[in-house]
Amino acid sequence: MNPQTQEMLKKVRTVEIRTRKLVNQALSGSYRSAFKGRGIDFEEVREYAYGDDVRSIDWNVTARSRRPYVKQFREERELSIILMLDLSASGTFGSSEHTKRQLATELASVLAFSAASSNDKVGLILFSDHVEKFIVPAKGRKHVLRIIRELLFYEPKGKSTNIVDSLNYVLKMMRKRSVIFLLSDFLEFSDKYPQTDKRNPLFKTLRLVAQRHDLICGVLSDPREFELPNVGYVEFEDAETGDLIELNTRSRRLRKRYRELNQRFAEQRELAFKQSGLEFMHLRTDSPYMEALRRLFHRRSQH
Repeated sequence: MNPQTQEMLKKVRTVEIRTRKLVNQALSGSYRSAFKGRGIDFEEVREYAYGDDVRSIDWNVTARSRRPYVKQFREERELSIILMLDLSASGTFGSSEHTKRQLATELASVLAFSAASSNDKVGLILFSDHVEKFIVPAKGRKHVLRIIRELLFYEPKGKSTNIVDSLNYVLKMMRKRSVIFLLSDFLEFSDKYPQTDKRNPLFKTLRLVAQRHDLICGVLSDPREFELPNVGYVEFEDAETGDLIELNTRSRRLRKRYRELNQRFAEQRELAFKQSGLEFMHLRTDSPYMEALRRLFHRRSQH
């Protein structure tokens, strides 16, 4: 085994140990409560016992046998969890301990092991301006480790983002209702329609997916997207287009304008999620993602 492969396996193993520990210690039971399965299936009938709910009596069997019998049901537990990760170049940005992609990777790993511990299937979609990789949902530790390996080491070919086309791909490929986690910074928007406009193609497609599947959006951000440091002249490069611009960050007016524009964009984005009735959580590179995940699971378990 060559050193590069050994290093890759070591990193995958490190992520497995860390995320498994988080699942076992912090999310035990929460995942199952938040995602309850597809429904209830009839299993069998048995003779009535003291304390059984009289509403579960099978009157047909009772009439034939002249003794009371009750129906027994079991939860149809098996789910398919689809992890969708935006691998556009903006995800490589991070001013804290993690980049946005690293944050998304670790969160997706936790979700994958949570699903595996409940014997659910897990699939993966990696996308940029097109769907770059699709791993069909399956079960088992070996399958989850393959997903983590792709999360850690896949090198995207595209730099820009096309969430709409990626969601349409999901609609085409996933006929059965699934739980979909879409992790992106959602910087893609339409110049023609504001985000809060119902005709906006991004939120129109998000709503369509949410009607057919259980869609949860993780909105990734970094503190430097809202605050410019005062460090003098700095050349900025748009990670997705390669465009360069030089800014004098000593300018208080510039820093204020930068903060206001980005804050307004974030507020419009959040309003669009709320008006569309979409489920979402904020994920910042400088904040523990487990808190956001716990809040999500708790909120869903109350429904």
